[in-house]
Amino acid sequence: MYIKSIMVKNYRNYENIKLNFDKNLNIIIGDNAQGKTNLLEAVYVSGFGKSFRTSKDSELVNFDKPFANVKIEVQRDNGRVETIEFRINEKSKKEFLINGVNITRISELLGTINIILFYPDDLKLIKESPVERRKFINRELSHISHIYCSDIIEYNKILMQRNELLKRLIYKPDLKETIDIWNEQLADKGAKIILRRKKFIDDLNVISNKIHAGVTDQKEQLNIQYITAVKKLENYDTIKSDLILMLNKNIEMDIKRGFTSVGPHRDDMEISINGISIKSFGSQGQQRTAALSLKLSEIEIIKNDVGEYPILLLDDVMSELDINRQKDLIYTLKNVQAIITTTDVKNLLDDYINASKIIKIKNGNVLSH
Repeated sequence: MYIKSIMVKNYRNYENIKLNFDKNLNIIIGDNAQGKTNLLEAVYVSGFGKSFRTSKDSELVNFDKPFANVKIEVQRDNGRVETIEFRINEKSKKEFLINGVNITRISELLGTINIILFYPDDLKLIKESPVERRKFINRELSHISHIYCSDIIEYNKILMQRNELLKRLIYKPDLKETIDIWNEQLADKGAKIILRRKKFIDDLNVISNKIHAGVTDQKEQLNIQYITAVKKLENYDTIKSDLILMLNKNIEMDIKRGFTSVGPHRDDMEISINGISIKSFGSQGQQRTAALSLKLSEIEIIKNDVGEYPILLLDDVMSELDINRQKDLIYTLKNVQAIITTTDVKNLLDDYINASKIIKIKNGNVLSH
C-alpha cells in the first residue's frame, strides 16, 4: 500500500496544492513553521479521522477560508486504486468519503489506509502516565481491527454507566442488586479487550526487541510487558471469570470511590532496557530510541494482520538521532512507503537517499518536487 498523490485545499497554511509521492521514500524539507508537519497531519486525518495535534477541527481550516478539503489517492498491493477525501465545512464539521461515497461513522474509515506516525510527542509513550500507553494500544489496535474498535467503544459506555450506578448506590443502596448485570457486561467486553491487547503486546515485544538490538548494536535488550490486574490470561473464559471475581470483591471500595477500580481501563505496559525501567531510569536518548523501536515494530504487526505494509510518517525524527542511527533507520524502511520531514538531509545523501523523492516546502508552497 502506498499513497500516490495528495490534494490539499485551504488546509492550515496551504491554499491549493497537489503532490505526487514516490512509493518508497519521500523527504519533505523546509525550515520550521513552513508547513511540513501540516502535510503529514493531512495524511493522518485521512486515515484516523482526527488530528494528532488538536481536537479542534476549526484549526485545520486556512485562516479566513470557509472550508478545507483534502483528497488522497492510495494504491493497494493488488493494484486497486482508492480515494479517501475529507472536507471541513464552515461549521467546522468533517465529512469523509471513500471512493466518493459518504461514510457515517469514523469506525468505517479505520483500516482503509494503515498509517503509523512517529513525532516528537511520542516520547509521552515512554515518559508519562499509563493513559498515554493505553491510548497508543487502543489507537493501533482500533486501526487494525474494527472488532476491537467496537469493543473498546462499548466497554467505555458500559464503564460510564456502571460508574454512574456506583455514585447512586450511596443514596439508593437498593439498586445494588442491578450491579451484577453491569459486571457481566463489563467483564464480557473487558475479557475480549485484554485478550487482544495481550497478543498485540506479546507480538510487539518480540519484534521491537529485534529492532532495538539492531539499532543499538546489540548493546540493549528491550522488553515490553502487559500490566493487568487479571492473573489468569489463558483465554476469554478465564479472563472474564477473573474480572467478575475482582469486580465483586472490590464493590464496596468502588462504591466509596465512585468509580470502577479494575479492568482494562486501568491497565498499562511496562517498558524496560536490560531489565531496568526505562521510564524511571532511562536516558532521553534511550527513551527516544525505544519509542522509535515500538513504532517500527508496528510495521510488521500490521503487515502480519492485514497483509499489507502500512505507510510510515516520520515528523522531525531525524534531528533526534545521530548520523549512524539516522542511516540505520532509513535502511529499515525499504519495504514501506515513508514520508519524512526534516530541515536538512545533507548528512543523508547517499545512493538510497538520492533515489528518493525530495519535496521542498516554504510558507505553504511547494518549491520543488
